[in-house]
Amino acid sequence: MTPALTIVGLSKHYHNGAKALHGIDMEVGEGEFFAILGPNGAGKSTLINIVAQVVTKSSGHVTVFGLSIDKHPQRTRMLLGYTPQEIALDPFFSVREILQHHSGYYGIADNRAWIDALLERLHLAPYADKNSKALSGGMRRRLTIAKALAHKPRLLILDEPTAGVDVALRHSLWEFVRELHQNGTTVILTTHYIEEAQELAQRVAMLRDGEVVACDRTPALLAAFGSRQFEIDLHEAVPFPVGLATGEMDAGGLRLTGEFTVERQQEFFSWLGTVAGKTADLRIDRPRLEDVFLRLTGKQS
Repeated sequence: MTPALTIVGLSKHYHNGAKALHGIDMEVGEGEFFAILGPNGAGKSTLINIVAQVVTKSSGHVTVFGLSIDKHPQRTRMLLGYTPQEIALDPFFSVREILQHHSGYYGIADNRAWIDALLERLHLAPYADKNSKALSGGMRRRLTIAKALAHKPRLLILDEPTAGVDVALRHSLWEFVRELHQNGTTVILTTHYIEEAQELAQRVAMLRDGEVVACDRTPALLAAFGSRQFEIDLHEAVPFPVGLATGEMDAGGLRLTGEFTVERQQEFFSWLGTVAGKTADLRIDRPRLEDVFLRLTGKQS
């Protein structure tokens, strides 16, 4: 099966000497849900803007479903839908007109049934004849996603789609995107909400300073780079497992808190078995993708 997206040796250098991307290699399978994470300035938006043909690359190759964006710019644009981080909508067009005009850009003359379906599914139907300037920020975000889907793309690229929206809208949007993915749409997501990536994406790429520092399935990333927080209440003091975990004992010697890496969890649980009779209470958290992110990038998302 031809990958939905193939990136080889992609670089972006600006005229002022700034280097946004350095030799990026990446592949996204057809039908995959793929997330790109990275701190501010890591190159996430530059990367997807190049794929969406909003920004020109300095070097490298990008293909969408096997077609080069250089040789087939119009055909590859037809294959993907893109929601930019910044919302840009004509304030004097109605919601329906925006979707109709966007469909027209792709040569689709009559798209009414699909537009009606998008309006209904994204809860925009009551606002179909209102100008976009009358919409709330959350509704404008929904309209941006509807616009990206108006021409029925096979690949949907979402750049920070839930930034600044409330929790209810965030869950509603993800429910809709999940349905699209389940129906065969390939989805690429950039987000600052790492828990979204952990919950939704099948694979995750992490960028730092314009380079890919990790790319794998979430369980594999957690196994290789994750850690688990623990808190143990004791009936009597026991030696802290130095070298096996990092943390501290409280002043009374009856509470251990710290963390251990996922790769050493078997050893930790073996040690825990030796002090089981002295344990009053125990809490061990699941490994989190956020901890992997911090370990690999050294920065908060």
